[in-house]
Amino acid sequence: MIYETFREAIQNIWSNKFRTFLTMLGIIIGVTAVIVIVGLGNGMTQSIESSFSDMGTNILSVQVMGYGSRSVKVSDFYALVEAHPDIFGDVSPTPSISGTVKVGTTSYSYTSVKGVSESYLDISGYKISTGRGINYVDLTDNKKVCVVGAYIDRVAYGGNSVGQTVKIGSEKYTIVGVLEAKITDLSNQEGSSDDAIFVPYTTALRVSGSSTSSSYAVTVPDENHLSEGKTILENGLKALLNSDSGYQVISMSEMLSMMTSMINMVVTILTAIAAISLLVGGIGIMNIMMVSVTERTREIGIRKALGAKERTILGLFVTEAAVTSALGGVLGIGLGYLLSAAANKILPLIMSDMDMTVAPSLTSVAVAFGISVGIGVLFGYLPAKRAARLNPIEALRYD
Repeated sequence: MIYETFREAIQNIWSNKFRTFLTMLGIIIGVTAVIVIVGLGNGMTQSIESSFSDMGTNILSVQVMGYGSRSVKVSDFYALVEAHPDIFGDVSPTPSISGTVKVGTTSYSYTSVKGVSESYLDISGYKISTGRGINYVDLTDNKKVCVVGAYIDRVAYGGNSVGQTVKIGSEKYTIVGVLEAKITDLSNQEGSSDDAIFVPYTTALRVSGSSTSSSYAVTVPDENHLSEGKTILENGLKALLNSDSGYQVISMSEMLSMMTSMINMVVTILTAIAAISLLVGGIGIMNIMMVSVTERTREIGIRKALGAKERTILGLFVTEAAVTSALGGVLGIGLGYLLSAAANKILPLIMSDMDMTVAPSLTSVAVAFGISVGIGVLFGYLPAKRAARLNPIEALRYD
């Protein structure tokens, strides 16, 4: 009986292919939209988590703006960190250097230049591919040396930058090392993490004529102590500045959690909007099933006159509605995966500095398909109930 009901439902759907396709369109669009949006959210989350894992989630980022005439010297900040060796690990001032980067007559406007300590490359997850990194002697002697990113090495020097010079503002620096590339797509890394230059922070402060750095990176080896480390730094800076203002301590793990929550919230809202298409598709199924009941009134009368029970008629029309919505769900899943694959080809071209993919999850696919079938059954039940309750005599008289 189940097989016959299902086979007849398929025959009725196939006999009205174009009408059935139009009926399924809302379901197809809704399922496709849900799969692509959830996949995009998953891809964004994975990309952000990957970026933070490269940077390190056990890092505290410190911004010191100062308060009035009071500021925090680098030596004072080091003393604050070194007073708690059980909490903190490496520390590095990270002052930025303003000025255009020039190699010969070519300027590199998007290249970031930052002063760092000898431990910064390890803090940020960089590795040296050629030459060496910044060392302690570079810091104590205020040497005009630098380490360049893979993009500068490849584009400006053809992969042979060690030992050559680069001009930053009005000063020339000797390149002593090259970093390994962090971004795998080499087509365009301008402005990326590989388009960077690092110099000794003491040199950066001397060039800028300052004894204070506005930013620091501090590691906390045990992530369980992140909250405690953040409190220690905040209290120490408050004591140095004698104010609650003028500084900010941010935990990378907290920032990751906040950004992930924001992405999830946006994806949830967009998914809810996309799910409206499923509701519209359900209304379309109800409408077409009402038409089908009207068209097949005489057939229903003959079935009931031959002894068909109400549950048999009900099952026939509910099955037809469920199969229609299920087919729409299958087509929507296929189209969703197709669009996701196309997006994975296009996104690297328009977002070369960010490694992001559209990654549909099996959970979202299963939920979207289940909802599509459920909507078919739900919205097909009312027309099916109407068909099952038709009076056989009145149905047979219907023309």
